[in-house]
This record gives sequence, C-alpha cells and structure tokens, in this order.
Amino acid sequence: MSADRQLQEAVHAEFLWEPTVNAAHIGVSASDGIVTLTGQVPDYLAKLAAEHAAARVRGVKAVAQEIKVVLPGQPDHGDETIARAAIDRLRWEVTVPGDAIKVEVEDGWIKLTGQVEWHFQKDASEAVVRGLRGVVGVSNRITIKPHVNVADISHDIGKALHRSWFDPSNITVSAEGSKVILKGTVHTPADKWKASTIAWASPGITDIENDLVVAG
Repeated sequence: MSADRQLQEAVHAEFLWEPTVNAAHIGVSASDGIVTLTGQVPDYLAKLAAEHAAARVRGVKAVAQEIKVVLPGQPDHGDETIARAAIDRLRWEVTVPGDAIKVEVEDGWIKLTGQVEWHFQKDASEAVVRGLRGVVGVSNRITIKPHVNVADISHDIGKALHRSWFDPSNITVSAEGSKVILKGTVHTPADKWKASTIAWASPGITDIENDLVVAG
C-alpha cells in the first residue's frame, strides 16, 4: 500500500474515532503529506472538527480545507438574526471585554473586528459565535494591543514551550517588536498549532510567524 493511501486511510479512521465528525459526506485525498478535505457538512463547527481531526494524524504535513457548509433545508436565521445572537453571546462571555468587539454578518459569514489586550480574548470571541445556527464561516479580524518586553519575550516563550512536550533542541524563538517567530521541527500539524497556542499566551503579542516544519 502506498504512503498516500495509508495516510488517507489513517485520516478516515480518525474521523470514525472522533465523535464530532460525521464523515458520511467528507472526501479525503492525500499527496506527499498534504491532505485535502472535500464535500459538505451542515454547520461550521463540523467543518472545523474535520480539519482538526485530520491535522492531528501522524504523517499529515498540512490540511487543505475545501469542505463547504451547506445548511439543511431552508434556514430561518437571516443575517440580522445571526448578528443579534452573536452580539448577545459576546456580551455574556466573561472572557470577552465588554463592547470591544464589533460584528458584521453577510450571507451567514460573521466578521469580527475590534481590539483586545490578550490573544485568548480574540480566540474566545470567535469560539462563542462559530456554533450559532446559520453560520457558515467566521473571519476573526480582531487586533491585539502591542505591549511586550522584547528582551524577555523570546526567553519566556521558549521556557513555556519546553515545559510542554517540545524538545528544546527542536524549536527556537525570536522576536521582532511584538511579532514572535517560531522555527524548528515538529511531528504533526497539531503540534505546530499547539506551539502557536503556547506562544500566544504571552501578553501583547500581535503576530506569530510560525515557520515550524512538520517533519513527521
């Protein structure tokens, strides 16, 4: 069996194992470690679940996401209704600062803008709206206020990464102003994503350039 075929079957197996993924209408192809997902799902969360499940399979270097969200039947949630629901969710979410986030909705696609102090607040804002009925996608354009100590940031993030399962010899961290650059190797796309997540926990970072290579 070819390596591409083995990887394709491994992703299919992961879909069957993951309860949040219904693989009935999802196609999987693989070529040199690049997995492409096609087909359709009934909501945006299902699309994200499939992408995350594929990314954590060993041997996957990248995921090309071509799944479409096709709402079942005739959706009874128009853009205005979705926008109102999103605003309500954001107001109730304790990790989102007050009225800092603005919401726009077009054809079921939510665009978030505004400015926050921490990256986790940006992530939380997206997380609370992407599961709303009628949502087909989310563009998170929230920005973060820069306020970092460049002298300490590389050292602090490096220590945080190495407290996790990352080998200190495999990842280097540098900073250019409020942008952090990660270089080195990891085993899976999920590891690459996890390294970014750990780095984002540092206050005031406005951008991460994740140049980590998935070595398998």
